[in-house]
Amino acid sequence: MLRRFPSIVCLAVITLAGCERRGGCTSDYCGTLINAAVAEPPTLLPPSTENVVAGDVGEQLFLKLADVGMSTNTVGDEDFQPLLAQRWEWDGPLTLVFHLDPRARWQDGQPVTAADVEFTFNAYTDSTVSSPFRPKLKRIASVTQRDAQTAVFRFHERYPEMFYDAVYHMRILPAHLLRPIPRDQWKTAPFGRQPVGDGPYRFVRWQAAQSLELVADSTFFLGRPGIRRLIWRFTPNLQVAVQQVIADQADVREQLVTPDNVERASAAQQLTIYPFRGNVYTYLSFNLRANGDTSKPHPIFGDRDLRRALTMAVDRASLVKSALGALGKVPPGPMSSLLGIWDPEIRQLPYDTAQANRILNGRGWRDHDGDGIRDKDGTPLAFRMLVPSTSELRKRYARLLQEQYRLIGVRVDIDELEFSVVTDRLGSGKYDTSILSRGNDPSPSSGIQQSWTQAGWGGSNFGRYYNAQFEELVDRAIAASTREQARTLWRRAIETINADAPGIWLYSLENVAAIHKRVDNVQIRPDSWAALLRTWRIPTDRLIDRDRVER
Repeated sequence: MLRRFPSIVCLAVITLAGCERRGGCTSDYCGTLINAAVAEPPTLLPPSTENVVAGDVGEQLFLKLADVGMSTNTVGDEDFQPLLAQRWEWDGPLTLVFHLDPRARWQDGQPVTAADVEFTFNAYTDSTVSSPFRPKLKRIASVTQRDAQTAVFRFHERYPEMFYDAVYHMRILPAHLLRPIPRDQWKTAPFGRQPVGDGPYRFVRWQAAQSLELVADSTFFLGRPGIRRLIWRFTPNLQVAVQQVIADQADVREQLVTPDNVERASAAQQLTIYPFRGNVYTYLSFNLRANGDTSKPHPIFGDRDLRRALTMAVDRASLVKSALGALGKVPPGPMSSLLGIWDPEIRQLPYDTAQANRILNGRGWRDHDGDGIRDKDGTPLAFRMLVPSTSELRKRYARLLQEQYRLIGVRVDIDELEFSVVTDRLGSGKYDTSILSRGNDPSPSSGIQQSWTQAGWGGSNFGRYYNAQFEELVDRAIAASTREQARTLWRRAIETINADAPGIWLYSLENVAAIHKRVDNVQIRPDSWAALLRTWRIPTDRLIDRDRVER
């Protein structure tokens, strides 16, 4: 394999970039970084998608007004780093004023102005756009322009994370390019395939089902990025992505996921391993509404007691230990270990198959015909489990859950489908259960509200869970004046949703990245591994063939 390596790399470069000239670039700003990505984003227009790869690419193309620092502190504004906003101040308790950096430019040469900021807020909160980020902005009353360089945010109420909500959820958009496009067409607009941004990198090309390429903007007002080209190569699944990095055909795999992958990557001499806090949790989602008809309750999962029984039938600790070892933890609620409210002492349903059997028997679900499957009024206790075929780990979990449910007389049929099909089925409510992964923002307020309150219906609250008490506790936790009060309220909220069992919290991953050793100044922020990519470098004495390629 080592003797074939040069031809493999040559083929990869030619496939990704067409006919290119080698040997040209030798400066401090050379370098090509290839990320082995799993699946392909649907669009690069920020308000239209929560896709992980789209978010990573978006970090390079579109700036926020400011961003969280390495501490990921979301309270107040002291830890935030300026981006489009050069400075800001509070004008009373409910008004926040941003002064834009006059050097900021869109990559077609137009200046970034307060009109863009106002346009962006109106677009993100427009029901026609139906942005998944819309619920996170509901406490902002308005955004207006005082003058071309000054944007004014007004809030409905005072709360600790006002600044965070103002800057974290929106990437500022070019009003002059997007205003002519009808907003009901944004998800499929050509701009999403050929974006013009204001960030450290410019869009170059997107080869469908193959790769996406960006090039450093040498005139970027905050400083020229250290690596000249960024390429996302699309792979069919995690194992292919990991193998490409191990075989030195790619430079970055930001999530290795399994202990076996970490071991293999650690043995590759050209790679460095970077552990960092995880921001993803995975759960089994119960659809509380009828499959494909949200006006009716699901015949199985509309029953709270039955959901509780199915939760207690799963030995989550053993599943994590066997599948993930030290890389995984059982979440105490719908959260990753990134969140400060993580507390293993939060009350949740225990693993108790005896109690699960008693509940099912009491609800009339018994094996009346002796076929090993419980039934009620002639209907078997059976459901389908939707899993993306790109995720080996989730497919493995599906089979493990299938077996645990078989032991208590429940039949599970697994549907392994393409990621895009899974997404369509979830969005239309056409599923019984699905194993889903969610990424957390640094704050519980936005992620939990978006995925588990009524504000997320039609968005990422796919199962349409609703509990008025839970929503009240979430609102009170967000508005709490001290961290201690907020933490107490968050605990009560999480214990409420745990008792309702709208899903089974399966695992939270600790992240491990594999990155080529020639890359220097690697900084990884746990909420977004790609947020600081513009600061990474490849020193001139470490350049390899693919770094020197020029057009």
